[in-house]
Amino acid sequence: MAAGLAAMQFYFVLILFASLCHWLLCIELDELDKDEHSGLLHLIRRIRLERDSDTIVIYGSEPCVFHELLPQLGLPTVLLSQGSSWEDWSFSSESLLLICNSNAEQEQNRRTLLKLQQARRLVYLEAGKKPTEVCEAYFEREQVNVAMVDAVGNLYSCRCFQQKNYVQLALNLSDSYQTESTALVNLNFDFDKESDSNSHYDSIYVEQFANMQGSPIRTEPDQVGPRAFIYKNPSTGEYEIKGFVSNLITSFAERLNATVKLRDDFGLGQKIHMKNIIQRVLLDQLDIAATLKSTVDFENFDYLSYPYIHSSYCFMIPVPPRVDFKEIYTLIVHPLVTGVLIVLFLIFSLLLIYSQELNWRRFSLIEMLLNDRCMRGLLGHAFPMPAHPSRYLKGICMLVCFASIMTTTMYESCLQAYFTHPPHEMILRSFEDILTSRYKIAVERGEAIGYLLRNFSLTTTNVHHVHVLDDWQELIRLRETFNDSFIYPVTEVRWFSLKEQQKYFREPVFYYSQDVCMKHFLLLSLPLRRHLPYRQLFEQHILAMQEFGISQFWLRNSFNEMIRLKVALRKDYSHPEEPEDQLYVRDLTNILIFYLAAHLLACICFVLELCWARIFGIK
Repeated sequence: MAAGLAAMQFYFVLILFASLCHWLLCIELDELDKDEHSGLLHLIRRIRLERDSDTIVIYGSEPCVFHELLPQLGLPTVLLSQGSSWEDWSFSSESLLLICNSNAEQEQNRRTLLKLQQARRLVYLEAGKKPTEVCEAYFEREQVNVAMVDAVGNLYSCRCFQQKNYVQLALNLSDSYQTESTALVNLNFDFDKESDSNSHYDSIYVEQFANMQGSPIRTEPDQVGPRAFIYKNPSTGEYEIKGFVSNLITSFAERLNATVKLRDDFGLGQKIHMKNIIQRVLLDQLDIAATLKSTVDFENFDYLSYPYIHSSYCFMIPVPPRVDFKEIYTLIVHPLVTGVLIVLFLIFSLLLIYSQELNWRRFSLIEMLLNDRCMRGLLGHAFPMPAHPSRYLKGICMLVCFASIMTTTMYESCLQAYFTHPPHEMILRSFEDILTSRYKIAVERGEAIGYLLRNFSLTTTNVHHVHVLDDWQELIRLRETFNDSFIYPVTEVRWFSLKEQQKYFREPVFYYSQDVCMKHFLLLSLPLRRHLPYRQLFEQHILAMQEFGISQFWLRNSFNEMIRLKVALRKDYSHPEEPEDQLYVRDLTNILIFYLAAHLLACICFVLELCWARIFGIK
């Protein structure tokens, strides 16, 4: 019994000793592992301090040093062991890319490339790989936020626009780990200055395009004023671009210390179709196009910037002609006013009949409808009064005189004003009014198919009201010369300059209709190539120009800028009719017709009276 108890105690002590040894061994292994990867782990934490990221993307197959750090990072992770993603990248989170070796990232998905273009990358350099080669490879793919670390612990960061395309930030990561607690407290990163090779706390990633050292920004204006046009600077002899869209690009280039590069074979004043510019953008031959494109024509913003300006897309319609003099009399005799006057005439007739004897003995239908005194009184003429009129009759006659003064004054003032300055005809307020008018809609064939057929119900009976042009430059020419035989579709931003130009006309030729529109709201953006590395800076520049009102200033001052640069002229395209200083018989046609009709009515009434007297024997 005692021997068994001693054996159990021996086994218990042995097990306790083995457990203690295992615990000490685990502590030692953990310390060894911590010493091996602590510097790399601190580097990733330092990168996250510069710009926080909540998703880790690892390119490369296992085993990799970054895979061993995942438990300690504790972040959502995407593993791309084959070097590319098969599905489009749809994450909206900020991602940090960890690349196992310089050749591990072989992304082929274009949508993923666009989403991860600005993401920060940390590449683990294999032995014998030079940082210069890695930076060149990434710069060719226009991915600039790249840092590298090798097995020894050297840290490198790629730099654009300098002779040596990288800098060395830390000699050894183990030294960085020894000061980890101090670094996490004292890190203050300046994103706009270059890093010092001997500093442990300068930014690993800097804004590469803050100073482009005169690098070109390729652009091309459509030369459709006033948004973008080319002119020759007389002081320098060089060609420059102007316009409220071009000014955005040139100011952005000045902000980044870049230069604006135009095509060598451009034609001064030669307008370029939107399709040609978009095609050059799709082929990456242009960085930023100096034109505007609606967002409804694209499925996404891959080839468009942040919306620069909003507008409507409506019709500019010729100002209606003035009413002919012969129509003025008909115009002032409004049916509603005429009806009110007839009702007043009948009321005054009844009151005059009743006020004579304060009864209805003298009432008759003829006396009510053709009351001589009431008719002459409303027309402002004199009429006979009884020898001793009652106070009721006097009061009614005063009302008739007051009504005659108001009526004759109103009609006389309207008649004189309209003859002095005839009003315009009714404006067109709907698409149906356009189809019933004498005007045709001048439109390019592409717009006729894309907008008119989709937004308006054109049929074989009214399609003749649309004038389809295959030459879009002919459409621009007709619109810019204010040919009032047609109605033109135009954006509101373009109408600003056309309205400003009409201030130099003797009278306006067109007006912008807010009632007849193909699109009441459009977002207009600048086309730019898909993988533009400074896209984010350009969009921030757009927001800054909008916030300070500079974009609106450029837009409203666009026509005056064209005049100052002698790109446009203050030419009067209006053709106002010379006012006539005298009236002709043809101008009184409607009045004479009304006069003859009234005489004919009087003759008919006279004949009826004669017949009535003969039938009833009244002498």
